[in-house]
Amino acid sequence: MTTADETKVVGYFAYASSSEVFCDGDACVIAGTDADLKRYLAALAVDDRDKYTLRKTRFSEVIRGIRFGAAYAFDETAYNRFYPLANREGLDLGPENFSVPSPTGRHFVRVQVKFRT
Repeated sequence: MTTADETKVVGYFAYASSSEVFCDGDACVIAGTDADLKRYLAALAVDDRDKYTLRKTRFSEVIRGIRFGAAYAFDETAYNRFYPLANREGLDLGPENFSVPSPTGRHFVRVQVKFRT
């Protein structure tokens, strides 16, 4: 991994503690902007959404998590930043069609590497 790629910000994530992050199912949500992430949090049907702290996340942090088996849910902006860098690291990802909204109005691309045992 090149140093330039390591430090590139791919998006924002939200966490309440070191073991509790904002997820869509089992995948940590990575939003392209802090405003988008705030909008996703606002759509939660819970009262404790204010407990989350927002933080930038760099490519090196996400790829390290993926190598440990973590799943990530990227919105359009974050995914378009992430996938070219991931391809340089050996993942085989391509562009996604975000033009069709999901039933929830949110469209995330889930990325997780499943290792064979």
